[in-house]
Amino acid sequence: MSGAALAAYAADESMSRGRRRPEPAAAYRGEYQRDRDRIIHSAAFRRLMYKTQVFVNHEGDMYRTRLTHSLEVAQIARTAARALGLDEHLTEAICLAHDLGHTPFGHAGQDALNACMRDYGGFEHNLQSLRVVDELENRYAEFRGLNLMFETREGILKHCSLRNARELGALGERFMERRQPGLEAQLADLADAIAYNNHDVDDGLRSGLLEVDQLREQALFDTQYLAVVGRYPELEPRKRVFEIVRRMIDTVVSDLIVQTRSNIERHDPRSIEEVRLAGRPLVGFSTEIAGQHRALKRFLNRHLYLHENKLATSLKARTIVEELFGLFMEDVTRMPGDFAAACGDDPGSRARTVADYIAGMTDRFAMAEHERLTAAA
Repeated sequence: MSGAALAAYAADESMSRGRRRPEPAAAYRGEYQRDRDRIIHSAAFRRLMYKTQVFVNHEGDMYRTRLTHSLEVAQIARTAARALGLDEHLTEAICLAHDLGHTPFGHAGQDALNACMRDYGGFEHNLQSLRVVDELENRYAEFRGLNLMFETREGILKHCSLRNARELGALGERFMERRQPGLEAQLADLADAIAYNNHDVDDGLRSGLLEVDQLREQALFDTQYLAVVGRYPELEPRKRVFEIVRRMIDTVVSDLIVQTRSNIERHDPRSIEEVRLAGRPLVGFSTEIAGQHRALKRFLNRHLYLHENKLATSLKARTIVEELFGLFMEDVTRMPGDFAAACGDDPGSRARTVADYIAGMTDRFAMAEHERLTAAA
C-alpha cells in the first residue's frame, strides 16, 4: 500500500479482484507495488529505452524515448494520485506499463503493423501492452506473463475494440457495458496526455521543427511565455523553454487535481465500484484548460507529427515494418527459434506471432534486421 491514507473511492488492494493465478502475499511489499516492480524488471520495459516517442532513436540522444516518457508520466500521475488519495503504487504501475506494446517507430510503426494485420484481427497497441504482461514476458517458473493484479491490467487496457473485448472475459466487460475504470487508471490516461503534449513542445523546439512564435498562438504556451519573459527578461532561450514547459505542466496538473476533486465531491463515490458505475470519467480538467489542452494537441499533430521532415521518416519506418512482416510471414525461421516454434500452422497464428516479434523490436534493431534480411534477399 502507499504511504498516504487511501480515499474510500481508491483502489484498495485488499478489495482487489486479484491475479489470474493466485499467489502467496509478498513479505515486504503490497500487491500493486509488486506489480510495479515486475514491470520495471521486465525485458519489455528495458526495450522502451530504444523505442521512439516522436523522433526515431537514431535522430538524437537528447529526445525523449518511450522509457523516459513512461517515467515522466509516472511522476506526473503519482503527484496527482497522492493529492487525490489514490493508490500511488497502482497508478505508477499502470503508467510504467502503458506503452509496453508499442511498436518501433512510434505511431508510424503501429499504423503499418495494423495494416499488415488487417486480415488477422488487426493490431492495437493497448491490447498488445496487455498481451505483453499477460503472455509474452516469460520469466517466472509457475506462469507465463507477469500475472498482474486485475486493476493494473484494467488500467493498461485504456482502449479496446468491442470485438476484442468479447474475448477478454471480466477485463473486457467495461467496454461492452460502457463502464469506467478505477480512478488510478483514469489518472494514468490523462497523465500520459499531459506528458505527451508538454514534453513534445520541448522536443519540437529542440529539433527546430517548431518555433516559439508558432507556439505563442496556443494559450497554454503563451500564458506561461509572457509570465516567464516578464519575470526573467534576460533568461537564455533554452532555459526559458524549460521554465515555460515546467509551468505548463504545473498549470494542467494543478487544474486536474482541483477539477477532479470537484467532480468527486459532486458524484460522491464511496468505492471503486461506484467509480466504475459513474456515467463518465471523474478525472478531468476544467472547461478552460481542457480546451487549451485539446488545442495544443491539435497544433502538435499538425505542425510536429505531420511535419514534412517527420513524414519522410514515417514513410521509411512504414516500409521497414511492412517488409519485415512480409519476410517473416514468408519464412518464420528468419525469426528466433522460440518465435518460429510458436507460429502454428494456420496463417492467423503465424501472423500474430510475427506481429508479437516485430512489436517487441526497438527502432535500431528493426533497422538492423531489415538491412540484414533485405541484403541477404
